[in-house]
Amino acid sequence: MTLGPQPDNAMLPHRVVMSARSMPGYAYGARSPIWWGTVGFAVAEGMGFAIAAAMYFYLVFINGNWPLSAPPPDLLWSSLFTVVLLASIWPNQRAKRDGEREDLASTRRNLVIMSLFGVVLLVIRVFEFGTLHVRWDQNAYGSVVWLLLSLHTLHVLTDLGDTIVLTVLMFTRHGHGKRFSDVGDNAFYWYFVVASWLPIYVIIYWFPRWW
Repeated sequence: MTLGPQPDNAMLPHRVVMSARSMPGYAYGARSPIWWGTVGFAVAEGMGFAIAAAMYFYLVFINGNWPLSAPPPDLLWSSLFTVVLLASIWPNQRAKRDGEREDLASTRRNLVIMSLFGVVLLVIRVFEFGTLHVRWDQNAYGSVVWLLLSLHTLHVLTDLGDTIVLTVLMFTRHGHGKRFSDVGDNAFYWYFVVASWLPIYVIIYWFPRWW
């Protein structure tokens, strides 16, 4: 079998420019590709919250009287949810810090605590839905309020699922190396869950009282 003409440098010896053997297989923060993927998720999902909030204020603008055919939602469960959510920042930060230190015992403890926080928040959220004083299908006001609250609930549930899976992994033989980097990414996403709730809380529970 005859091959076509070969380039002049075809027989030249290859020279290794850089070896990747010594490079780490994972990193923390902005040095990690997964971290940038989490940032992308947060930006995209933040736009979803912004669109839902814009729908809310559009309905306020075209209706004038607000809320429609219902009193403002109660503050008890929503305020308790907010307090517990803000309290979760401390163990979340400790989980991130201990993960970067690759302190397995402390990371396990903090992940268990964060999992319990997630469960407690979802229980509170169930009671919170019962104090909206409007069904999702009652009118446009009910639909947009339930949409905003459901979107945030989905994010809490998603992060809780991720935290539980990560907690289980840290108690197995997989609890080393890249898993510590995953702890930091999970903590970063939880900050997004906390930050996204604060404007939603004001919109749903305080704006109708100020309008």
